[in-house]
Amino acid sequence: MATTEQLHDHNRSLSNHLMSVFTLSRYVLFSWLAIYCFASPQDIGAENLPDARPEAVGLSTDRLNRIETAFQRYIDDGEVPGFVVAIAKHGKIAHLKKMGLRDIENELPMERDTIFRIYSMSKAVTSVAAMILYEEGHFELSDPVSDHLPEFKEQPVYVSGPIDDLRTRAPNKPMTIQQLFTHSSGLSYGGDTTVVDSMYRALALWESADLAELTRKIASAPLRFEPGTQYHYSTSIDVLGRLVEVSSGQSLGEFMQDRVFEPLGMDDTGFYVKPDKINRFSVMYRWVAGDSTTAPRLEPILDQDFTEPRRLQSGGGGLVSTIDDYLKFCQMILNQGELYGNRILGSRTVRYMSQDHLAPGVSVAGAAGYGGLGHGLGFGVVTNPTLLGRIGNVGELLWGGYANTFFWIDPTEDMVSMVWTQMIPWGIRDFRHQLMPLVHSAIID
Repeated sequence: MATTEQLHDHNRSLSNHLMSVFTLSRYVLFSWLAIYCFASPQDIGAENLPDARPEAVGLSTDRLNRIETAFQRYIDDGEVPGFVVAIAKHGKIAHLKKMGLRDIENELPMERDTIFRIYSMSKAVTSVAAMILYEEGHFELSDPVSDHLPEFKEQPVYVSGPIDDLRTRAPNKPMTIQQLFTHSSGLSYGGDTTVVDSMYRALALWESADLAELTRKIASAPLRFEPGTQYHYSTSIDVLGRLVEVSSGQSLGEFMQDRVFEPLGMDDTGFYVKPDKINRFSVMYRWVAGDSTTAPRLEPILDQDFTEPRRLQSGGGGLVSTIDDYLKFCQMILNQGELYGNRILGSRTVRYMSQDHLAPGVSVAGAAGYGGLGHGLGFGVVTNPTLLGRIGNVGELLWGGYANTFFWIDPTEDMVSMVWTQMIPWGIRDFRHQLMPLVHSAIID
């Protein structure tokens, strides 16, 4: 039989053991709480924007259902392979519809995680990357481009004459970094019939080994016009991508990965589709107009441009992404530079980017003969919806991609909307403008 002293020793030992267990359990508990409550999404893996019932964020389910009816007819008529449509309001996805096929020949459906070529929607991402470096003091927007990329030092403005008898002059003022953001730089894409565009085509820009070679080629051709005086869609953002490389000491893709994609959890976005994700990559289709004997049809394009890493990382059109990844990017802009507790840009920087930066009398839409659309630092900016000819709000940010991917960010309604397919050429149908009244009419006041 144990003595009183032995019992006291046993009780003390048991108490110490229980205290150790309690301490360990409390340590484990608080460790897990620290991981899940205080760690950044960058540490634990950022998720997609949360889902919500439409009515919970001020949208009508019945009216949103009109979207599927309106867009399904293009699929039924064989004009479009398929769509993914998404609407997020107040930071929550209220409507996401997958319609049609990502691969007609193999009858594979469009999915939420289908990977798309987003082409010129890359421009907004490159612009954000550049503004990160602007915030860090690597350059001023008013700096001449040639201060940072010396190949542009002596670039003249075209005046007249054929290629073998060019007449040029020095610009009145040098091209600035701000003009790269807004496509008012005087650069081009080489797709028009001008002498300068024919020179671009002769340079075989997209056969360049990397951005350094690409920008040297661009700088060897004259400017189409005096910088700042016109809007002309161009290779400006590819030059801006080279500025990111020179300023950061990284490739454009490395910088984007470190400073944009990883913090935002954009795991499926990059300059190529990794081998383990190829099965999610949509086929690209070309729309072929019919004639008196044949109906319009879609032809698959067996391109391999995005299935292998490339040294030439086009900031103007080289990214692939998913609808969820790009929703996170747009929500970061709508949140004025922050998502998941990770700040990509300062709020004042985003507000500055979201203003129209074109000179008075110059507009994006004005280049096509109508007004209402200006250009900020990386986005089109709606300045007058009535002149633009469609419902919307002043201050909307928007753009699209060559394969008919479209997005817009509406700060007034606290909303992001997208409609994506994979079909060229661009503009067979303006799906964004068709989606806008369907979305706006679903808003519940």
